[in-house]
Amino acid sequence: MTHLPFGRLLTAMVTPFAADGAVDYDQARRLAAHLVDVQLNDALVVNGTTGESPTTTDSEKRRLLEVVVEEVGDRAGVVAGVGTFDTAHTLELAGQAVDAGVDGLLVVTPYYSRPPQDALAAHFLAVADATPLPVMVYDIPHRSGVPVETTTMIEIAQHPRIVAVKDAKGLPVALAQVIAATGLAYYSGDDAMTLPLLAVGGVGLVGTSTHFTGAESKAMIEAFVGGDVAGALERYRALLPVYQGVFATQGCMLVKAGLAARGLTSDRVRRPLLEASAAQTAAFVAVLDAAGF
Repeated sequence: MTHLPFGRLLTAMVTPFAADGAVDYDQARRLAAHLVDVQLNDALVVNGTTGESPTTTDSEKRRLLEVVVEEVGDRAGVVAGVGTFDTAHTLELAGQAVDAGVDGLLVVTPYYSRPPQDALAAHFLAVADATPLPVMVYDIPHRSGVPVETTTMIEIAQHPRIVAVKDAKGLPVALAQVIAATGLAYYSGDDAMTLPLLAVGGVGLVGTSTHFTGAESKAMIEAFVGGDVAGALERYRALLPVYQGVFATQGCMLVKAGLAARGLTSDRVRRPLLEASAAQTAAFVAVLDAAGF
């Protein structure tokens, strides 16, 4: 039986901001409910990098987790992004996430310092040792600067609380090797790679475009795992322009622009990001419109 620690579909939720730049917790509640009740997410990732975690404070992160758990925790999982480039700080964030009542932790590869593989393993194992919650490793070398190599992933998978991977490395053969050796639940961390990763043993998606495409993305995943490969491919081809379009510039910026155009949240971001330009917004909204979202 396939191991699904967090279901099939998760969205890395953006963090709404008010006009004065503060976190808008009321908007966060509404967005979380929309993502679960309309977009059919099994779980939400809160305080991930799509949620602008590098520019939110620890107290903001704590309150955001509490609000989302309160709003949707009775009908969807909540996974807290706690990864930083500092192991001690990551452990602190993991502790406050446990206190907030979340269901799991997302831990990104420490960025910028480019730790060697033995140091990466020590970092992930330290988090897993310090928490009672299941851990999803976020492997995104084009942002973190270093991949989690196949041998390292197999090593850390021996820990009983390291149960899943959000994969943005885009190497299906390496992924297939890890799945065969470990049984880790692999979620695509790149929307457009979802179907290819399902084909080699992946289980689902932690998405960005799924702020808009969630219900249809879930239908694609369920079609594939149900044996309707042709139907899944047809859905995938229809979704591909949105999967790619959301990353035409920084994904968080375009998600917020699209949500604002749909009247769901504001488009405000925190510096160093900038709000999407009128031209960028119009181009992305046109992609959404053309795809029926």
